[in-house]
Amino acid sequence: MKFDNRVTRHLGVEIPVVQAPMGWIARSQLASAVSNAGAFGIIETSSGELDAVREEIRKMRKLTDKPFGVNIAQAFVRDPNIVRFVIDEGVKFVTTSAGNPERYTEELKRAGLTVYHVVPSLSAAKKAVEVGVDGLVVEGGEGGGFKNPRDVATMVLLPLVRSQVSVPIIAAGGFVDGATMAAAFALGAEGIQMGTRMVSAAESPVHANWKQAIVDAKETDTVFLNRKFSPALRALRTQKTSSLEFETERNVMGEFGKALDLYFGGDMEAAIALTGQVAGRIDTVRPVAEIIAEVRNDFFEVIGQLNTTYCR
Repeated sequence: MKFDNRVTRHLGVEIPVVQAPMGWIARSQLASAVSNAGAFGIIETSSGELDAVREEIRKMRKLTDKPFGVNIAQAFVRDPNIVRFVIDEGVKFVTTSAGNPERYTEELKRAGLTVYHVVPSLSAAKKAVEVGVDGLVVEGGEGGGFKNPRDVATMVLLPLVRSQVSVPIIAAGGFVDGATMAAAFALGAEGIQMGTRMVSAAESPVHANWKQAIVDAKETDTVFLNRKFSPALRALRTQKTSSLEFETERNVMGEFGKALDLYFGGDMEAAIALTGQVAGRIDTVRPVAEIIAEVRNDFFEVIGQLNTTYCR
């Protein structure tokens, strides 16, 4: 069986699974493995290191001949020419996030790019559609990374947004396998995005300590931080993040100063390890190709079983 929907057509892929655009992590090593597996790799720009990102985009073209995209995380943009940068690199698909969809959508679409905007609420989804995005990434609060301080779970947010908009949706937050993908489709999505599962993948560039911490985590082993500020964060529970869980007097974004010591040095207390609740369902470090193939196969098996079991 094959996927064929608006998301696969927009992305040009066989399998509508998107790798989340995580800062410093979503680079060519990981993204090319995802694209080569038939899904969709994305290169990040949230690190702000555009010279490095340019090189990563060029590496992608050596590592894969499959489609891939770039994310523009607006809150972290340091270069006012970020859109021209993306256009000049020949990118055809962009996700925009962490900001107002009015900021870049028109310019990107005028250049012929397909644009999906990441939204954490119904009002944000409606606004993005009004300004002309091609689709949405609807992200529930259980996902890792930067969040809306007023978080809404995917189970509530996804069908709510689907009931109010007609554009294609990629669901994010809590997705890890074929069964959760089938659930997303039942609620109105045409694709899923996976972040934490990709952080823990064999091809992920992060230190083995972070991957092992995900494997060891229970479903309760994340914390929601910075609710009094913006962005809020969902992260792995460590001594540092536990001490920050109820912090209301300061913005904890300052704790990312030594992020690379955590990401690539393995010091889990050096910064904040952005991780979703789905870490509680991940028990092995596996190659990307195995993860994607299993998601695909299990998706079709699950929907077939549902049909057999419940349809008479």
